[in-house]
Amino acid sequence: MTQHISRRLALGSAFGAALAAPAVAQGLSTRPVTVIVPFSAGSPPDVVARLVAEGFARRWNQPFVVDNRTGASGNIGAQAAARAAPDGHTLMVTASTLVMNASLFRQLPYEPVGSFAPVAGLATVGFGLLLHPSGGANAAEFVARAKARPGAINYGSPGVGTPHHLAMELFRQRAGIDVAHVPYRAVAGAVADLLAGQVAAMFVPIGSARELARDNRLGLVAVASAQRLAAAPDVPTLAEAGLPAMEMRDWYGLFAPAGTPAEIVSRLNATAGGILAAPEAAAALTAQGMAAVGGPPDRLRQDIAADLARWAGVVRDAGITPE
Repeated sequence: MTQHISRRLALGSAFGAALAAPAVAQGLSTRPVTVIVPFSAGSPPDVVARLVAEGFARRWNQPFVVDNRTGASGNIGAQAAARAAPDGHTLMVTASTLVMNASLFRQLPYEPVGSFAPVAGLATVGFGLLLHPSGGANAAEFVARAKARPGAINYGSPGVGTPHHLAMELFRQRAGIDVAHVPYRAVAGAVADLLAGQVAAMFVPIGSARELARDNRLGLVAVASAQRLAAAPDVPTLAEAGLPAMEMRDWYGLFAPAGTPAEIVSRLNATAGGILAAPEAAAALTAQGMAAVGGPPDRLRQDIAADLARWAGVVRDAGITPE
């Protein structure tokens, strides 16, 4: 996936040209607004954050600056956002790891619910199941091989508790198979070993999965979604492949520190909705395998509550020990 970072950055720099604002509104002030992203430049949350920051800057005629604060699975950046003044001048764009981490760490420097004011859901991305030929030609064959040789087939992820890891754990539980997890320090190492056949399978966000399967060294055999994904319409869902239905998606949301006045949250939400509704934004996200979300803050709040319960159950049933 890291081999596509330069492509993502190029797309991110192109968002500004694509998102000409229909009108310029008055901003909050003349001060810059900092948009904290707890992940590295070129990562999916960063790409989404730069799309949104550029849209806000054009519409409000106010600087919006993306600040990548990486480390500790997103906890360092989230802590900085949680401790910022609740005046609208510090925002955060982060991923669903915000709530996954609640089950993966014994202590967090923030509360997934109490420390933030949800502003808007921005985008979602589905996951595809990639197989090395040693894992089978399709999802059903992978499951059959795993059941015939319990514990003998390895799968990769960029680390314990990542969405890639939890997606396979959810699949393992639903399919009733025993496969061994091989965690890596980053996506690049996991993908390299998947291509080499050192691990047989991996769940990957659909945009990257589609690219990795392009030369047919890996098979993109199924998507973990209720319906086929627009980014890969020719790839069946797990249910279509004759396996238990499963939905795995990563979401990216816009947050403000808790205590941010409701009128500021409302303004931010309305503008974010306008940015996401632009056809150019939808096209840019679709090119990355993502789908625009939007909607009121309560929609993002409901997603957080549902995911807190969902991933707590997956982590518990997988026997993952919190750090």
